Amino acid sequence: MHLPCTDDPRDLRRWCAVARRWYRGRTLKEIVIIGAGRIGGALAAASPQPCTLVTREHGWAALLGPAGDPLLVCVRNDDVAAVVERVPVVRRADLVFVQNGMIDGWLAAHGLADSTRGVLFFAVATRGGAIEPGGVSPFTGPHAPALADWLLSLGVAAQAVDRARFSAIMLEKLIWNAAFGLLCERHGVTAGEVLGRHADDLARVAAELNAVGRAALGVHLEDGALLARLRAFAARIPDTRAGLKEWPWRGGWFVAAARERGLEMPTHERLLAALPRRPTG
Repeated sequence: MHLPCTDDPRDLRRWCAVARRWYRGRTLKEIVIIGAGRIGGALAAASPQPCTLVTREHGWAALLGPAGDPLLVCVRNDDVAAVVERVPVVRRADLVFVQNGMIDGWLAAHGLADSTRGVLFFAVATRGGAIEPGGVSPFTGPHAPALADWLLSLGVAAQAVDRARFSAIMLEKLIWNAAFGLLCERHGVTAGEVLGRHADDLARVAAELNAVGRAALGVHLEDGALLARLRAFAARIPDTRAGLKEWPWRGGWFVAAARERGLEMPTHERLLAALPRRPTG
């Protein structure tokens, strides 16, 4: 099922309602979610069909069945390696990674470069909280169509895309996390307040991060259009307070990639230098 070409939240809500009716009778045989944190717990709670929610201690027997159904990995970047190690080899092709961070290199190094990937454009403020839609979540890879249809049935806009399109959206989301995380942390504000109070710094930081992403990944995003989309996503989740968590996979990746290529990020560096404690890792 394909979403219409729109970013209007009202159109997306209407389309998701249609998708929920369409999805009945087309369910995956099994939904397994690894990770019972904010994201995994919210997806399991919203699912129209039963899910197996795998925690650190429980639920791993669900991975012993035959290959074929997706295994949605909803854990932090630092925990991905431990999860993959516990997944039977025969099921690793079913893994679906939705981490907010640059994990491409890690996946490639572990023979998982062709895995199904997703970028989630929604927020869950607290553990046990509801999903706050923020845009269309793209998926690419073998299980992309099934995951996109399932998310639509939850009322979450999603779509299967090709790998090149996914890489562009992934970079955009990474820039959002790195830019808003730094500005929210530096000024102690929410994403919505960044839009109103720190628009100039947001534009400069986004352009600096975009230049690094372009050099490192060969992905070309036009600065003006990128900034408009970053702002639009923040406007949909204005109460979210981003931060500098998982630094090596997010903001730290940009810093390392810039250093390797001799690129400067003066605004980003100025904001980092003003923090009480510079992130490490």
